[in-house]
Amino acid sequence: MPRYGRIGAGLAALALLTGLVGATPATAAPTAALASAVLTYPAPAGTAVSVGDVIQASLKTGTNATFYSSASGTTGIKCAASSFSAKVLSNPTAPGTATESLTAQTFTSCTTNVFGTTGVQSVTVNNLPYTTSVTSAGVVTIAGTAAAPIQSTVVLNSLLGPITCVYRTSTNTLTGAAANATNSIAFTNQTLTKFSGPSLCFGTAYFTATYSPVKDTSKTGSPGVYVN
Repeated sequence: MPRYGRIGAGLAALALLTGLVGATPATAAPTAALASAVLTYPAPAGTAVSVGDVIQASLKTGTNATFYSSASGTTGIKCAASSFSAKVLSNPTAPGTATESLTAQTFTSCTTNVFGTTGVQSVTVNNLPYTTSVTSAGVVTIAGTAAAPIQSTVVLNSLLGPITCVYRTSTNTLTGAAANATNSIAFTNQTLTKFSGPSLCFGTAYFTATYSPVKDTSKTGSPGVYVN
């Protein structure tokens, strides 16, 4: 997704953007016997997640969602709270690709250390819902359309008053990695480019966030969701 003072992708994407929970640890593909469906609960190779169920997750405890001006720097926007909600559209037999509709992604408790800015009014993911897919290999892809591109709007306070920065992805997609070992979806340095805004809006925003645990909130007890 994401999903930024209102940044895009995750926007993610921002997150901003998101998604589903993962295949085996990190990028490894499952080696155990495949489950009956790509998405299962409350464990790998468990019960198939139902079409229409709602998948939700917040930031992994102790982490932030960040929109930095460089892939290795720490200048930009940091949000202490973020969450996403997605509705399952299809959940085929594994190996395969499940699809979802990312209906909500929020970023709150955000701060900025960008020169000339004094605070963050809001970070908003625009043009929702986004189509989301998750493969048996744990690849999570959030995609916009030509009419409704992946976009985030950040409103920052500055010494001269509020400024609005709008960001989009060059590919109209955000890519994350799902991991069963941590029941998580991670987005790392997903690139968002300034679409509009004054010079105080940095030109490129790199979105990073890890959401965990990923849960099926339509089921009693909100069990964890896993990828097979």
